[in-house]
Amino acid sequence: MTDTDAQPHAISRKSMAIAAASTIVEWYDFTLYLYVATILSRVFFGGGENSLLFTLAGFAIAYLMRPLGAFAFAHIGDVFGRRRTLLLSVALMTAAMLGTALLPTYAAIGPAAGWLLLALRCVMGFAVGGEYNGVVAYLLEGSAPRKRGFITSLAAAASEVGALFAAGLAALTANAMSTEALDAWGWRIPFFFGALIAGTIWFARAAMQESPEFEDYKAQGAVAKNPLGLVLREHRLGVLRCFAMSALGSITYYVGITYVPAYVTSLGVFSERDSLTFSTLPAFAVIAVTPFIGALSDRVGRKPVLLALGVCGVVLPITMFALMAGGSYLQAVFGAVVLAAVAGGVSAVAASATAEQFPGNGRLSGLAFGATVGTAIFGGLTPYAAQFLVTSTGSPLAPGVLIAVVSLGVLPVLFLMKETRPQNG
Repeated sequence: MTDTDAQPHAISRKSMAIAAASTIVEWYDFTLYLYVATILSRVFFGGGENSLLFTLAGFAIAYLMRPLGAFAFAHIGDVFGRRRTLLLSVALMTAAMLGTALLPTYAAIGPAAGWLLLALRCVMGFAVGGEYNGVVAYLLEGSAPRKRGFITSLAAAASEVGALFAAGLAALTANAMSTEALDAWGWRIPFFFGALIAGTIWFARAAMQESPEFEDYKAQGAVAKNPLGLVLREHRLGVLRCFAMSALGSITYYVGITYVPAYVTSLGVFSERDSLTFSTLPAFAVIAVTPFIGALSDRVGRKPVLLALGVCGVVLPITMFALMAGGSYLQAVFGAVVLAAVAGGVSAVAASATAEQFPGNGRLSGLAFGATVGTAIFGGLTPYAAQFLVTSTGSPLAPGVLIAVVSLGVLPVLFLMKETRPQNG
């Protein structure tokens, strides 16, 4: 057990609420990009045969910037404080989303439009690298030990609220206008809205307190000068476990939820507008299940809940993708909601379980090396990989196989993992 069992409870409810709610912006932007991928493929890549693959490749490349941003912001957070890194990351996100909303299109400047979109996606990827980890660490350090699973899971739940906003606004925009108007200017509306959310969160975060656990380290002169070096010397197994949990959470989320609208559209199961409307239902499922699973991990432990979800990740996805590919609306909804519940559950318990792998003076750096690298590989790359496999093999079950294989590989690590739930408090 790490020193996360300490109980500094000086963070006000207002600061905790701001932190929990502020993950909305990160997931809003990244899920928005995937939800409107088919639209962006026309607007920025000309709508040719491989334009959707180019769009998803841009998402994957930008996602690889997350670890770079995570390391940079983690160093700031572990050395100078959680509050500072959270303010810097959301300021950069605001600029990136506003810039995206103002971009010229393929019709205006040709292929350069796609390169400009990619550049801003890379800025966004760098910015969000320090976002979720910083919020999770802040919530963990400010909550009572007996409620850590529940409190930190609220960051995951709030992030799905952002995803729901993205799905809802994308669907509303797509259904409110013709395809011509959507491609000409309507696609900009959700990105302007995202910039507004991000800017609002920056102002709210300016009133947040610093983490009391960080303040204690600072008062004791125990802030690590090289927190990443500390983690790599003393917590390498924690990094591995963190990577495994992130891999499971990322592939179930990004293939099992956010890739689904592009999946059902590319197969011709639903129209673009119908698939965006359909995608709001899994978002509601995640919001509903996340706090419950977080609280469950406080009662029975992180390990048994993660193991159960890992088994679900092995046995369910192939069948659920078969249902979604079958053409029936009810079957597709059932398949998508089941996968969303699994993904939401993993995110809920992994929020606390990953942060509990490391002491406070190296927590953000440990999360950067373990969780963010895992997310970059199994989150950013897998929607592209799933679409590539569907295209190259002709099998609509390929995304389900991809989730099952990764889940199977993660299970041994979860089985050998020590329980991190505090026993007292």
